[in-house]
Amino acid sequence: MKISTKGEYGIRAMLELSQHYGEGYVQSAKIAAARMIPENYLYQLLITLRKAGLVQSRRGPQGGHMLARPPKEITLAEVVRALEGPLAPVTCIQEGVVDTCPYTERCVLKDVWREVTASTSRILTDHTFGKLAERELELEKAAS
Repeated sequence: MKISTKGEYGIRAMLELSQHYGEGYVQSAKIAAARMIPENYLYQLLITLRKAGLVQSRRGPQGGHMLARPPKEITLAEVVRALEGPLAPVTCIQEGVVDTCPYTERCVLKDVWREVTASTSRILTDHTFGKLAERELELEKAAS
């Protein structure tokens, strides 16, 4: 699995929203400036995150974006899946995909790919945006 720019920027945006959780809506321009994300690209990412139920948005002068749930309830796995798609490194082990591989009955790698997927999912699920935001603040304090 490789995280694309889409995933990286989306994760950055979620971190920024995590840092402002409980403060109300955060405007796109503020998120973009704080996390060095092109604003037009950020807008597209926020739509995807909203459709995934991770972000709420509101238009208008008092509008902006905020997390749909507390940061401690949103995992890195959810965000990566919303932005990047399934965690499986190959399509033949993805849920809901019909396996048409001619080697499926004798494939020695399928179990390895399932193990990689399970481990990746477990690691990403163990990291919530609450934990990540706390760690980010610790690192900022240590650097000051």
